[in-house]
Amino acid sequence: MLKKILKIVAVTLVVLILAAIAIPYFFKDKIIAKVKTELNKHLTAKVDFKDVDISLFRHFPRLAVGLDQLQVTGTGEFEGDTLLAVKQIDVALDLMSVIKGGKMDIYNVALINPRIYAVVHKNGAANWNITKPDTAQATPADTSKTTFALSLQQYKIEDALINYDDQQGNMQLIIDGLTHQGKGDFTQDKFTLSTSTKADGITFRYGPIPYLSSVKTKLDADIQIDNTTSTYTLKEGKAGLNNLEVALQGFFKLVNDSTYGMDLSFKAPSTNFKDILSLVPAIYKADFDKIKTSGNAAFGGYVKGNYSPAQMPAFGLDLHVKDGFFQYPDLPKPVKNIQIAMKVSNPDGVPDHTVVDMPTAHLEMDNTPLDLRLLVKTPVSDMYLDGAAKGKIDLSKITQFVKLGTGTTLNGLLDADISAKGNMSAIEKQQYDRFYAAGTLQLSNMLYKSQDYPDGVNVKNLFLQFNPKNVTVKELSGQYLGTNFDANGEVNNLLAYTFKNAPLDGKLNFKADQVNVNKFMGATTTPAANTAAAPAKVDSAAMMPFAVPANLNISLQTAVGKVLYDKAELNNVTGTLLLKDETLTMQQLKANALQGTMEINGSYSTKNSKTNPDVNIAYDVQNLDVQQTFNTFNTVQKLMPIGKFLSGKITSQLKMHGKLGKDMSPVLNTLTGDGNLLLIQGFLKQFAPVDQLANTLNVSQLKDISLRDIKNYFAFENGRVKVNPFKVAVNGVTMNIAGSHGFDQSLDYTLQLALPRSLMGAAGNSLVNNLVSQAQNKGIPVNLGDSVHLQVLMAGNIMKPSLKTDLKESANNLKNQATELVKNKIDTVKNVVRDSVKQIKNNAVNALKDELKNQLSGKKDSAHTGGKPLENVGKQAGESVKNTLNGLFGKKKPAADSTKQ
Repeated sequence: MLKKILKIVAVTLVVLILAAIAIPYFFKDKIIAKVKTELNKHLTAKVDFKDVDISLFRHFPRLAVGLDQLQVTGTGEFEGDTLLAVKQIDVALDLMSVIKGGKMDIYNVALINPRIYAVVHKNGAANWNITKPDTAQATPADTSKTTFALSLQQYKIEDALINYDDQQGNMQLIIDGLTHQGKGDFTQDKFTLSTSTKADGITFRYGPIPYLSSVKTKLDADIQIDNTTSTYTLKEGKAGLNNLEVALQGFFKLVNDSTYGMDLSFKAPSTNFKDILSLVPAIYKADFDKIKTSGNAAFGGYVKGNYSPAQMPAFGLDLHVKDGFFQYPDLPKPVKNIQIAMKVSNPDGVPDHTVVDMPTAHLEMDNTPLDLRLLVKTPVSDMYLDGAAKGKIDLSKITQFVKLGTGTTLNGLLDADISAKGNMSAIEKQQYDRFYAAGTLQLSNMLYKSQDYPDGVNVKNLFLQFNPKNVTVKELSGQYLGTNFDANGEVNNLLAYTFKNAPLDGKLNFKADQVNVNKFMGATTTPAANTAAAPAKVDSAAMMPFAVPANLNISLQTAVGKVLYDKAELNNVTGTLLLKDETLTMQQLKANALQGTMEINGSYSTKNSKTNPDVNIAYDVQNLDVQQTFNTFNTVQKLMPIGKFLSGKITSQLKMHGKLGKDMSPVLNTLTGDGNLLLIQGFLKQFAPVDQLANTLNVSQLKDISLRDIKNYFAFENGRVKVNPFKVAVNGVTMNIAGSHGFDQSLDYTLQLALPRSLMGAAGNSLVNNLVSQAQNKGIPVNLGDSVHLQVLMAGNIMKPSLKTDLKESANNLKNQATELVKNKIDTVKNVVRDSVKQIKNNAVNALKDELKNQLSGKKDSAHTGGKPLENVGKQAGESVKNTLNGLFGKKKPAADSTKQ
């Protein structure tokens, strides 16, 4: 009996286990279909996911459903922009609700590694408005038709990144490494949600002021949720910002789909200066727990009102530090006498009513003071600024006060004494008498090295002079990546760039001894002299194109002694470079290179893509060495593969646009352009297509040919170069060439040759003579002259060409050409004779009219008619037809008698 029971239990367990394994697969298609149906039913965005992972064990006894690699991208104005990317969404469902096929009850949700990019454009459009409009707003929603039912008990967000960029409100919030979880009975209208939140770093900027920078944050709070009013009340929240503890209280309310109401306040209970000091990222990250501090501090603020795309809540922030002091125990000197008083206020939520007032900011390093003050008002409409900075800092002594990152070196002397006061509109309107700015800033012998800049940045001297009109760059000299440079000029809107994020506008004269572009790209090249050495390996996956900085409108008048780019060396480079709108524009950039000269105009832009820059280039090169040009530029090898077998000088003009790859090389299938190429003088040798043509036609003169003054026009797109017809005369052979070749070196050309019979072998001449004899036997007197016209179709590729026309086929073509020639001559004879007869007829009629008129008037026969007009006309007709036929068949006509008509 016991054995039977154990057997039944064992069988039951096996069945249950098999069912647990099999059931998820039975319902996988149903769940996937419902998920996609729900997403497409409610969203206008593009939604995609890799797979659905279903398990009965992960959340037993509930059914676990995992949505893998979910991605939501925008449409319309936000086409291609990612709103949400999640590694996995893990959901626990009631198994019976899935089996029944009705509502699916959800008990908990987990988002693993989500990436959220929320953007509000300056026109107020938000990329998260992706839900389809409700067409049944007038009638109450029928909840019985909802596919999913919420029986949520807990949720979790793990390792999230949130980037909120409000371009309209000039505000940005970045939360990195966010982990958040909450527990509560979401089936109730009113309940308490217990939450725990941690973030590796929070950065918050509003306008020009960065309030938080990579602040490590934690928050534990119980939130009272009232779903009837969509209100979330925070009674006693405790937040940590680095080392600073902050008490939170207040409420947050959903007013409608786009408006949020709030009344929140925060305050730091502690008055310890060390807690405020922890908000400085560089100090907090380096042995912060060992720092000795003293001094008092106060920190607090509030946010009150509604937030919507058209409205901001009122807010305020107070920060005060008195007699602050800190010193690392293993560093010799302290930073002392720190005094800060700062207040940020906005009483009504209107962004233009924001006031930033910092009347005092003072500190001393080694008894050397540094003083700052700043007042900013009306930041949106017309920013008013009243600020000053004064102090001297020996950068080499910074390491005596503050710990820098591993491998970081800093030297130099900074001396600043600057002040400014007035409205930005005065500068914009060039009303310089209404804006005050004065002072100087000088940086001498600065050397900065770090892990990001292992070669170091050396500024020998930077001298800026401030005035109401602009900031004059009296001198800028230094060295970076082997480039010694000097510059001077002016910057016109440094304050607007600093405080209003306006593009930095200026003009500079820039000189350098050499610029190695390969170093700026992180690429290396193998020295040409050491051909036996193995090529240096470049991590192409880690390479990134040079990104043109945003927010610049800088014109550089350049003069560089040498520029190295890939294998090219350009000397005496001059021209204008314009950095604007993430685009580098080259204007009349001239250089000596490859034994010739070149001029480049065009642009390089990383605005649309940081990994695939756009290029738009027009160049004009004169007298470049063909071989050096071919070996230097990969693009030339694709556009002009014949260059490998050609020596001499070329002149060319070309216009081209397309994209570059990560290694800054052109993406060939994106290139489109046209141009021309003049070979001034050259020598073609061992070029397989021409050699094979010479062998096929048995004409040795086509091998190793000398060329001069050959010009052709070409265009390229979709990976093919199309060459317009051009003429080549070589050793008595005339060729008309046209067709195309691919970047893959495939050939598709047509050659029309005028080949002297004296250059052809016996077989070729025999075929031609036989063709002429056949025509003459049929009574067709054909004289082809001393040259034979051939047509050759060339295919295959440049290394293994194929000629589609051989001598036999050429003979057939000649026969067809001869037949067509005779036909054309006969048609010409017909037309000429017809026209001649018509003319003779008209002459006869006119002659009879004249003779009749003379007879009636009693006049004698005119000398030119001889009294026999019809006879004369007949003679004219005979002579005319005879002369016409003789002319058409190559016979010479006797010289005309000037006394006869």
